[in-house]
Amino acid sequence: MAALQVVPVDSRRLRKQFFNLPWTLYEGDQFWVPPIRIVQKELLGFRRHPFHDDAEMQNFLALRDGQPVGRISAIVNHAHNRWYKEQRGFFGFFESIDDEEVSGRLFDAAREWFAGQGIEAIRGPVNPSLNYEVGLLIEGFDDTPWFMMTYNKPYYGRLIESYGFRKAQDMFAFWGHVSMLEEVTNRLYNASRSVLERMNLNCRPMNRKKFDEEIRTFLDIYNKSLVNTWGFVPMSDGEVKKQAAGMKQMIVPELTTVGEIDGKAVGTMFGLLDYNPRIKEIDGKLFPFGFMKLLGNKRGIKRVRLISTNVLPEYQSWGIGLALVGRLVPDALAWGIEEAEFSWVLESNGLSYKTLKKGGAKVSKQYRVYDYGPKDETANAKFMVQE
Repeated sequence: MAALQVVPVDSRRLRKQFFNLPWTLYEGDQFWVPPIRIVQKELLGFRRHPFHDDAEMQNFLALRDGQPVGRISAIVNHAHNRWYKEQRGFFGFFESIDDEEVSGRLFDAAREWFAGQGIEAIRGPVNPSLNYEVGLLIEGFDDTPWFMMTYNKPYYGRLIESYGFRKAQDMFAFWGHVSMLEEVTNRLYNASRSVLERMNLNCRPMNRKKFDEEIRTFLDIYNKSLVNTWGFVPMSDGEVKKQAAGMKQMIVPELTTVGEIDGKAVGTMFGLLDYNPRIKEIDGKLFPFGFMKLLGNKRGIKRVRLISTNVLPEYQSWGIGLALVGRLVPDALAWGIEEAEFSWVLESNGLSYKTLKKGGAKVSKQYRVYDYGPKDETANAKFMVQE
């Protein structure tokens, strides 16, 4: 067998090989969806992205006989370590052939790089943090992933666990069909009406005339509402601006809700159309014409990923989340939405998990985040049930 080497990605040629490896590994895989290329380059640090203003990343590439066979990113997220007062590294953008020597050498390289910075505890996969694509798919390989959700080879879990990583937290995706909505709508109507009256809550779609301001409101509430959620670290101002700019083209107001009390936004919910089939069609290339194919005729997309229902901490546990969903359902039906995915839901978020199950949604996929290194039962233990 040809000699295996793992090298730091420190040249234009190696960056190109690192970036292109998934297209080789997933060739012929009917369910794999390529990333939007320009976005992936930014998150990898190959182009400017505000995440990297407060983080360090070292990419490694595994080569056998000069050919790429695996890759990994070692990430130090300084914002995370300040937030949790710990020294933890993260791994992400992991890909490998089905070979424990390759994956093992990649993890060795990441650990050696972390050790040089006094880090032993490692968590992942995150690409590059929990505010972006996160988790390893461990159940649900028989369908295409929805927009901004991860996908990987089924053997990745075995490679990661064989190295010594252990489960830290699982996340779930729930699927629902329009045929289930009549029962869900009936349940939501009475519950949400009660909340609206009791809290003097006004629920509305986002205002097109104040689009930029509304998106910032969404992200601001997202940051504030999740502060006690497992593993969460607020996005920086730079990341919020970057996310807002990217979301502006993809959000449709009909699939959003802003909840207000006395004119103050206290909760938000938004869904994003499932752009993945179109991303696959354009092979992740936005230019020169991919952008138009991606965003044209949005009403032709009949699947929506309901990404986040967030309520400010002081208003949580009052049922506001139900009212936010209740406002969105009629507009989703009018749009012609046929399927929805609620993702992702932490296993520690018992309320959301049980609510979705009661509503008839089905668990369609399961994802896992792993830990490696000294076991600390208190690390990131704090979390709050979100609405």
